Amino acid sequence: MFVVESYFVAVVMCIITMICWGSWANTQKLASKEWKFQLFYWDYSIGVLLLTLILAFTLGSIGTQGRGFLNDLSMAKSANIWSALLGGIVFNFANILLVAAIDIAGMAVAFPIGIGLALVIGVITNYVAAPIGNPIILFIGVAFVVLAIIIDAMAYGKLPSSTEKSKLKGLVLSIIAGIAMGFFYRFVAASMATDFANPAVGKLTPYSALIIFSVGLLISNIVFVTIIMFKPFSGDKVAPLDYFKKGNPKLHLIGIIGGVIWSIGMSLSILATGEAGFAISYGLGQGATMVAAFWGVYIWKEFKDAPTGTNKLLNIMFALFIIGLVMIIVARVV
Repeated sequence: MFVVESYFVAVVMCIITMICWGSWANTQKLASKEWKFQLFYWDYSIGVLLLTLILAFTLGSIGTQGRGFLNDLSMAKSANIWSALLGGIVFNFANILLVAAIDIAGMAVAFPIGIGLALVIGVITNYVAAPIGNPIILFIGVAFVVLAIIIDAMAYGKLPSSTEKSKLKGLVLSIIAGIAMGFFYRFVAASMATDFANPAVGKLTPYSALIIFSVGLLISNIVFVTIIMFKPFSGDKVAPLDYFKKGNPKLHLIGIIGGVIWSIGMSLSILATGEAGFAISYGLGQGATMVAAFWGVYIWKEFKDAPTGTNKLLNIMFALFIIGLVMIIVARVV
């Protein structure tokens, strides 16, 4: 199987992860006028699994290092399979709340608050489990990210809102999503071998872990998405059969592309952990917060009605994110 053997390559992969994780939600925005996010989310989940299957039977099944995908899966211990599966379920719970928060509060708010919290929690939990990198520089970088989150929340508070209730709902959903998302990566990481080239027997290699993670995500839709179809966070109920009645090839393709984009990011992040470590790889990937805020501010114009002075806060937020991410990168080599 393909194994990353350079920290520089790992960092480049994490930067691509950052772009993918910060950009996939644009597909939900594109489809939202015609397509409820509950229906979009089924296609998104299919796209996530589809990409991991393609990688497993290509990069995960060639070369002389590690174990081939099918061989690795046959040797996996049940505890590791359940751990990766649980990672998919926890992520799905968090991501559904995040998508709902995007629908209510917008990308420029839901991502910085939700994913920002996930970055902080995820870096801490993964570093404690596998301490790779200079902890002082790493956590100072995380502190800069926390400051960026606070400033983003201040900027959001300046936005006009139709009701205080909707504003509060968007914030609450973003916070809950961020807390849950801070833990999903650790479950996937715990299922995997630390040496991808010579994986321990019973542990999963990245490609197998990604497949099982994606299956957990998809099957948990049966519970999570069904609930929010009948008890949505906002708007009217959604009939499950609308997926077939109201969907068209274009709408389904948009959702699948969204899932593929996110899955590319997740796959590169996991592959990069062999050189970067879980904490740094996850932390850099969650720089997606900055990418999503860029989309929300400059492309979707979510702050166009904000009062004077808001742009200054947003610029400070972006600067703090950049400083924090650079410090996270440097933490591995200092």
